[in-house]
Order: sequence, then C-alpha cells, then structure tokens
Amino acid sequence: MVAALSCGCANGARDEDGRAPGAPAGVTAAAGSATSVHVMWNAVAADPEVSVYEVYRGTEKVGDVPGSAHMLDVVRLSPSTAYVFTVRARDGEGRLGPRSREARATTPAAGAADRSPPTPPGALTARAAGSRAVQLSWSASTDDRKVVSYDVYQGDVRIHSVGGGQTATVVTGLRPGARYAFTVRARDAADNLSPAGPPVRLTTPAGDAEGADTAPAGFRATARLHADGAYYLDLSWVAPLVDGVVTEYQIQLDGRPATSLVWGGTPPRGTATYSFYVGREEGAAHRVRLRARLPDGTWGAFSAERTVTTGRRG
Repeated sequence: MVAALSCGCANGARDEDGRAPGAPAGVTAAAGSATSVHVMWNAVAADPEVSVYEVYRGTEKVGDVPGSAHMLDVVRLSPSTAYVFTVRARDGEGRLGPRSREARATTPAAGAADRSPPTPPGALTARAAGSRAVQLSWSASTDDRKVVSYDVYQGDVRIHSVGGGQTATVVTGLRPGARYAFTVRARDAADNLSPAGPPVRLTTPAGDAEGADTAPAGFRATARLHADGAYYLDLSWVAPLVDGVVTEYQIQLDGRPATSLVWGGTPPRGTATYSFYVGREEGAAHRVRLRARLPDGTWGAFSAERTVTTGRRG
C-alpha cells in the first residue's frame, strides 16, 4: 500500500522534538553462501545523523554497522536454514529507533567437499550514470555446482552483493569528479570465491548532474474524472535499477513538489501506480514528473515530464 505524505517529508526523518530515528526501510536479505546471508537497507535520514545501525537475527544482535554503511554479511550460519533479520538505527545522541520490517532468507544446502571456486566474471563494463552513480555489468561466471552471488568491490573494499542470477547493478552514493576502480567476484554455496576479473576504471563527471539511470522509467500520466466530479492524475512508472530497494518517491506538479509517497510494505515489482487529486477544473493543463529517493539517501534524477489536461485523454 502507498501512503501519501506532505511535501518535504523524508522516510525516517527525526522530528524536532528529539525523537529517535525512524525504522530503516528497504531491508533485504539474500543468501551469499550456504553459511552466510547478505543484509542491506536504505539510509535513514535523522538529525543528528545515524551513527550506528544494529542488525538482528531474530532477537539476537549480530552486528553493528557504521552510519555511513548500509550492508552486513551475517556469517557462521547453518546450511538449508531459514533466518529472519531486522535493522535498527541509533543516532549520534544514542537514541535507538524501532526495528525495521522483517527480511527473510534461506541458506542453500552445502555442497559435499566442494573446493572448486567459480570462474571469474568476465567482460566487466562501467558507465557513469551522472556524477554520483555508475552502472556496472558483467558476463556470468560458471561453477561445477551453482553461482549463488556476486560481490562488487570498489578498490579492495566490498561494497555490495547481488544474487547469482543478476549480472548488472547500479552503484550510487559516489562523489562527482572522482576516479574509481571496480571488480566483481563470484561466490558459490560452499563459500568458494572466484578470482576477480580485470578491474574497470572510470571518473565520474564533475558537478552535481544526476544520471538518467537513477530516474524512474516508463513514466505515464493520465487524467481521470471521478464520480464525485473531481479530477485525479493516474501515474505509473518502473523503479530505477539501483543497489537496494526504492521505497520513497517525490512527485512534482507544475514545477513544484506536490507530495511524497512512501511504501509502508514491500514496494511492487515491475510497474508501480499511484493516483492523486488535482482539482475540479475541466481543461486545466498540468505538468508532472517524479523522482526516487535512492537507497543511499540521495535523490535520483527526475523522470520524463508529462503534460496532462483534465477532461481529455493523456
């Protein structure tokens, strides 16, 4: 379900009365091997800023993560076992926020005496998506059993993992005008890690330009007359492909922010839809577009702008 919030709201923002930060959104959990699970979540906006994220397996805390990071590998797990994870944010004054929604993952069965790592991922390419993001893609690795996940490295630091069936991702939260080197390694169920292929290097463009790859795709808008005589705009779009889950959008109407949307549950896969009231005047032209709050807490690029006139087909 989508909830409509007033303009300028941010998911997890702390109110001026000194309340703790909100619950992290976009929490996901994916098996990285038969004995590990990769947990990710979106940045929480808070004032003062989040200093630590606490990660829980069931009721047991399994790790503390600095506020600048939004991922953790939970290790020493059992094969073929279902697990439940939650995340809490603690701000710089020590206030601990509520738990996130649960994220579930099941580790695969362990391969018997499997000591053969996957082959290195090949044909790694990188393309700047504006000044703060880069799109990576690579060719699939092979393994005598099965590739369970791919680990993405920035220099020598692992910054993300994706499932074994995924061979592309968008890394966000980069700095404009900075040089980066990325590599990818494959992992199987026995936790065998492939060698890294040759690194790919690029420099993000200078300035604060946002890339089109961080914008919602396939954006459409039509006007609809409700039975009560009021006009609504019906919107549809596809979320940008980024590291993590997009749970919040800002809609801009006629050049000004109109409303924010936050998914309280799991965001829809594929096409998302939303409708909102624009008045009772027939023949009124409106310009509308939207953008996503990315998992690193920054705003992505705006979608294409659509012009819709009430009383006519969009």
